[in-house]
Amino acid sequence: MNFDLSEEQQMLVDSIGKFLKNDYPFETRRKLANSELGFSAQNWKTFAELGWLSVPFSADNGGFGGTSVDMMLMHEQFGTALVTEPVIPTLILGGRLIELLGNNVQKETLLSAVIQGELQLALAYNERIARNNPAIVGCTARREGDSYVLNGEKIAVLNGHAANQILVTARLSGDVSSANGISVFVVDANAAGLQRKPYQTVDGLRAADLQLNNVKVPAANLLGTEGAAFDAVETVLDEATLALCAEAVGAMEVLYKTTVDYSKTRKQFGMPIGKFQVLQFRMVDMFMAHEQCKSMIYMAALRSLEGRAAARKAVSAVKVQIGKAGRKIGQEAVQLHGGMGMTDELNVGYYFKRLTAIDALFGNVDFHLARYGLVA
Repeated sequence: MNFDLSEEQQMLVDSIGKFLKNDYPFETRRKLANSELGFSAQNWKTFAELGWLSVPFSADNGGFGGTSVDMMLMHEQFGTALVTEPVIPTLILGGRLIELLGNNVQKETLLSAVIQGELQLALAYNERIARNNPAIVGCTARREGDSYVLNGEKIAVLNGHAANQILVTARLSGDVSSANGISVFVVDANAAGLQRKPYQTVDGLRAADLQLNNVKVPAANLLGTEGAAFDAVETVLDEATLALCAEAVGAMEVLYKTTVDYSKTRKQFGMPIGKFQVLQFRMVDMFMAHEQCKSMIYMAALRSLEGRAAARKAVSAVKVQIGKAGRKIGQEAVQLHGGMGMTDELNVGYYFKRLTAIDALFGNVDFHLARYGLVA
């Protein structure tokens, strides 16, 4: 199988790598993570100018027409610098869902604004009772004239603090755990009755819990057919999971390479610790875990081009491997750095925190092991 990148893919990887090297050093990332917004509005504008925000959308919608492979390459690069800008929440969870469900007017209006960097999106799908299962939706919607009224609570909404428009899943009919009866509504972040509780996550990013109290949404803000949004929601969650796993692969590479470099300079008993065979074995294990994950992410990206069933199984498989390997590589990196690995002076702890968060996002190892067994 030919794994060589196309000319366009290589240009995309090179442009992101150059930007991260010149404009996104670790100290800059740390300052952005601790800022009020949590990311740089100027960087977001730059992403738009460089065309990165158009990658996942079709040419008919003004996009680059990229595939899951292109998004994988893009996010692997982002993972090497722990980019805080909300690419996954806005482009995949929000933008791709609009592309899958929206009508021509909605796509023309919303997606063009996303591509130009003028619109931030978020997807509010998770609830306390759901445990990352998108089919479990307790938030309700009812029709009142030319509007819908939404009531309920959503948790851990990525980019929920900064999004201009929030895509909310709500149930129009069916049991609380039924895949049927779920709809998606585009809700203005400043809508009456919508309360946002923002907070910083363990990896330094931002999320928000939402409370919807009789939030009125125009009927024109319904995405797709009433009660038939589940398949599209699950599709974009799988796409987001794949991108997230690619980001983890980028972060793992930095961790193991940083650890190897440190072992060449840190001396104990008059020699570099990298000379000790037992530590060499541990670093080889880190390298192998990273390589296995990289191979699996390529496999999953290619399988996603074959259809939804193949994509679901491959995504769950790689998410399990990423969860296990991320823990292994993160722990080894911290331990082999000794006491310094526990401090905020080094980037090691930040990468480990991000890998820990990635394991929990969109379903952890146990969740995806169970889902893998259910997919035909």
